[in-house]
Amino acid sequence: MGTFITRRTAVVLILLFLLAGPAAAQDTAAAQKAATEWLVLLDAGRYAESGTAAASTFKQAVTTDKWQEAVKTARDQVGPLKSRALKQATPAKDPPGAPAGEYIVFQYGSSFERKDTATESVSTVLDTDGTWRVVGYFVR
Repeated sequence: MGTFITRRTAVVLILLFLLAGPAAAQDTAAAQKAATEWLVLLDAGRYAESGTAAASTFKQAVTTDKWQEAVKTARDQVGPLKSRALKQATPAKDPPGAPAGEYIVFQYGSSFERKDTATESVSTVLDTDGTWRVVGYFVR
């Protein structure tokens, strides 16, 4: 299951990187790597590990047991992943309703066994140790 990026999406991402500068491009690449590695854990059903790999604010907000229960319920409804393609990456600094910090939200167009068309949103944050980690996940 490779990641598919359309030519238009690639052009938009490249323009965003050029406009934002090299540091922003490096941050986006690092955050996307964190999101991708984290999604691999979800796709493999390794929910406890995904909770452990999440950002410190995520771990403070939800216990491992509650996370496993919530993500298992969500993923059981849609079934195994069939495909996933990055649609957009949106940086945000100090977004409303979230702890202060640097965030990048990735949206993927995804297809699952029981839901052909879905959108997965993976929010990443620059954690207290300077590492990008996942802080939120939604599938619609």
